[in-house]
Amino acid sequence: MSKVFPKWSNTLPLKVIVFAFVSVTTLLAGITYYVTPKYTRVGYEPSQPVPYDHEFHVSELGLDCRYCHDKVDESPVANIPSASTCMNCHSMVKTDSPLLEPIRESYASGEPVAWNRVHQVPDYVYFSHEAHVNRGVSCVDCHGRVDEMPVVKHAESHSMGWCLDCHRHPEEVLRPIDEVYNLGWEHPGGKKGQIEYGLQAIEERNITPPQSCTGCHR
Repeated sequence: MSKVFPKWSNTLPLKVIVFAFVSVTTLLAGITYYVTPKYTRVGYEPSQPVPYDHEFHVSELGLDCRYCHDKVDESPVANIPSASTCMNCHSMVKTDSPLLEPIRESYASGEPVAWNRVHQVPDYVYFSHEAHVNRGVSCVDCHGRVDEMPVVKHAESHSMGWCLDCHRHPEEVLRPIDEVYNLGWEHPGGKKGQIEYGLQAIEERNITPPQSCTGCHR
């Protein structure tokens, strides 16, 4: 009696299992490596209904971050400026610019401009801007050199691991409180001077960044 299946079919189930294992492992490894905040968030640069050049307003005109994002040192949330804030200047400057029409409409109607959010903390994460800036963490440490960005983009991953790295070594970013909003500030003593200053600041300001789950997931 002839065999129904060829001899090589005896190893077919094992080959299928090995192929499935390798395929799933490769897929999971790819997702773990590439589908992360480092790859999905960093570089995100949405267009806005009104083009706002931070480089021009901050670096050339000298606007302080707190002029538009007021209460950032008093509130957990850094607010998006209202049209009235823009109109403080643009009721006198570029009053007929077509690019500013959405601002004028918002100011007249009271309806907020539909800005496209660049940075968004997930609902399951608690983050306080007030707690960070008042202890010497600069805007630049989380948002990059916004003062050099014609269009704001997502500069850092803001992943859990990225946050924990900072909480474990805050001495690497802490600076004098009066230099928090100076995005171009660097410690004159270089990295060594920064670490020495940061360690001193941790002790003087009693800084104990939480590293447990409940610190950020409340």
